[in-house]
Amino acid sequence: MSKRDLKKYLGELDKEQLQEQLIELYEKFSVVKEYYDFVFNPKEEKRLQEAKLKIAQEYFPVAARGKRKRPKMRRSIAQKNIKHFITLGVDPFIISDLMLYNIEIAQAFSAENLIKQDTFYKSMHTSFEQAIQFMIANGVLNDFKSRIHSLTEEIVRQKWKNRMDFLQITERIDE
Repeated sequence: MSKRDLKKYLGELDKEQLQEQLIELYEKFSVVKEYYDFVFNPKEEKRLQEAKLKIAQEYFPVAARGKRKRPKMRRSIAQKNIKHFITLGVDPFIISDLMLYNIEIAQAFSAENLIKQDTFYKSMHTSFEQAIQFMIANGVLNDFKSRIHSLTEEIVRQKWKNRMDFLQITERIDE
């Protein structure tokens, strides 16, 4: 069904029929329920803290009963949370904060651990590029410039294999 057909169909329904359909969607599909829960009670700060905790646990897992857990370092967990925030319509400032936090927590991990996988550095670069593009598109880049510079300085200090790529991006946003 096209959007046009849907509009026509919905235009033919009365208010009560529309309400019934929305309630049915709300009950049947968890994504619809979550959307409306967010719209009426956003709790963006709480959601941000929960997402940050999930990302941090990828690098610094909390072990039960004193057993040591290995970090998984999955970029996909952060990307999943970021995409979910975008879908819900969370404030771009909060999404940008989460995007940069993802790289910062990876930096904290790499400061303490030797990382041999080139894929780690490549994925962090991709995350950095996406964050910058998102911030530019949403007009919040200037709010995060000092944090971006701090990130880049730490990457240089840690001598990441692709530090020049990060520096090029930082130089471009300063022009």
